[in-house]
Amino acid sequence: MLTEGTELVGEFAGSGYRQPPHLVHRFDGQVIQLPDVLYKTARSLERHQAEATRSGDGRQLLDRVAQELTRTTGRTFAADHVAFVLDNKLAPLGITTRSDGTLADFAKTQHSFLGLRHRTAVVSENGAWIIAGIFSWLFQPLLVLLAVSTFLATEIYLFATQDAGLAMIAVMSDPGGTLTMIGLALASAAFHEIGHASACRYGKVRPGAMGCGLYLVWPAFYTDVTNSYRLDRVGRLRTDLGGVYFNSLFILGLIALHLHSPSPVLLAAILLVNLEMFQQLVPTLRFDGYYIISDLVGIPDLFKYIGPILRRTLLRRPPEERLQALKRWPQAVVTIWVLTVVPAIGTQLGIIVFRLPQMATTAWAASMTLVSRATTSTTPVLSTAAACVQILFLVLPLLGALLMLWNLGNSAVQFLRRRFGRHAPRTEGHRHGTLSLLLWGAVGAAAALGLAYLLWILIRPVVSKDHAAPTRAIRSQPTVTPEAPSAAVWRPTDSALPAGPTGVGHGRVML
Repeated sequence: MLTEGTELVGEFAGSGYRQPPHLVHRFDGQVIQLPDVLYKTARSLERHQAEATRSGDGRQLLDRVAQELTRTTGRTFAADHVAFVLDNKLAPLGITTRSDGTLADFAKTQHSFLGLRHRTAVVSENGAWIIAGIFSWLFQPLLVLLAVSTFLATEIYLFATQDAGLAMIAVMSDPGGTLTMIGLALASAAFHEIGHASACRYGKVRPGAMGCGLYLVWPAFYTDVTNSYRLDRVGRLRTDLGGVYFNSLFILGLIALHLHSPSPVLLAAILLVNLEMFQQLVPTLRFDGYYIISDLVGIPDLFKYIGPILRRTLLRRPPEERLQALKRWPQAVVTIWVLTVVPAIGTQLGIIVFRLPQMATTAWAASMTLVSRATTSTTPVLSTAAACVQILFLVLPLLGALLMLWNLGNSAVQFLRRRFGRHAPRTEGHRHGTLSLLLWGAVGAAAALGLAYLLWILIRPVVSKDHAAPTRAIRSQPTVTPEAPSAAVWRPTDSALPAGPTGVGHGRVML
C-alpha cells in the first residue's frame, strides 16, 4: 500500500538525465526521485490497492501488480518479486508499506550544512496561497517585459546621476536613517519571498508555508516551493527568478519615492537592495543563482557531482555511473560549474582563515566606536538601537566564519574515520575510538590556538598602552567607520532538493 498522503507526481519535466526519473511527493513534504520500474510498481500499487483493501487479500494485490508490471515492462514479474521491491526499495523510502502491511523506518531529511535550520513558519500554506494570488498577475509576460525594461532604464539613470556611496556613508552616521534603511531592506527581503510564492501560483501549483529561520548564523526568510518540481523547466525558472523580479519591483517603488522626494535614506536602501539581488544570483551556495543553474540543466542537486567530476578531471579516472547517467550538455554545464565553484569556495575559505584576526579587530574597534557614539548622542534611544543592529551585523560574519571552520573540521574528521577505518574488523572498534579521539584532539588544539591568537590580537593594544614609557607619545587609534552590512546578511538562500534516483530530498526552500 502507498503510505497515506503520498502522491505520485510523474516524470521530472526538463530532466538532464538520459533516463528521466519520476517524482513522488511523500506525505511529509519530501520529494523523491524514482527510476522507471520502481515508479511503475508504485503506480500499479496505487491503482489496485483500493480493491485489495475491500477484499482484504494482500497476496492478490501482489499478483495483480506483478501481472501489470510484466505487461508494461516486458520483463517477467512474480508476486515474490513485487514483495521484494516493496520491502527493500519502496518501503525504506517511506513511499509504501512493507508487503505484510507494516510501516518501515524510512530515510528522513538530513540537515545539510548549507541548509536552512531552525525554521519556523509564519504564514501558513493557505495564507501563502492567498498572498500569492494577490500578486501572481504581475507575471504576465508583457508586464514582466515592461517592468524589467523600466527597472533597467531607471537604474542606469539613477546611478549615473546620484552618488549612492556617499548617501550610504551619510545614512550610516545617522541612527534614524540606519534603522529606516534596514527596515526597507527587510521589507524587500520579505517581498522577495512573495515573488517566489506568486510565481508558483502563476504556474498553477500550490506554494508551501512562508517563514524565517537561520542560514548558518544569519536570519533568513524562506518560502517552501517544493511543488515547483511539478512544473516544466520554464515554470521552475520563473519560480527561481520570481524573488529578484519582485526585488526589482520594490526598487521601482523606492525610485519613484526618491524622484518625488529625494532622500539619501532611499538612495542607500536602493543600493542595499541591489546588493541583495546580486548576492542572490551568485551560484556558489544555495542562493537563487544556484537553483537557476540547477533547473536550467534539469539536475536537482549539483553538489553531489563535485566528487565524481573532480575525480574524472583531476585524477583522470573513467566517468562514474552517476556522470554517465547525465545527458551531454548538462554534464558539460555541471562540470564548468564544479570547476568554477570549487576554487571560488576554496579561495573564500582561505581569505576567511587568513583575515579572521583582522576581521575580529576591525569588528571590535568598530563596536567600541558605535558604543561610544551611542552613549554621547543627543538621541540615545535611536543611537543605541542603531548601534546594536550594526554590532550584530559585525558579529554575525565572525560567528558564521567560525561555524564554517568548525563544520569543515568535523567533515574532515568524519572523512578520515571513513578512509582509515573502512577495512578495519569489528573487533578493533576501540582503535576507531582512539583515532577519533586523536583527530578531535588535533581539531581542538588548532581551535584553542586560534582562539588564543584572536584574544591576543584583541588585548594587544591595551597591553601596549599600559606598558608604554611615560615619555613616549601614544598614537590614538583611528576611528573605524562600520561598513554597510553585506547583502548576504539579509538573504542567504537555501533550498533543499531531491538526492537522486531512489534518493530522499529535502523540501525545496527559496530564500
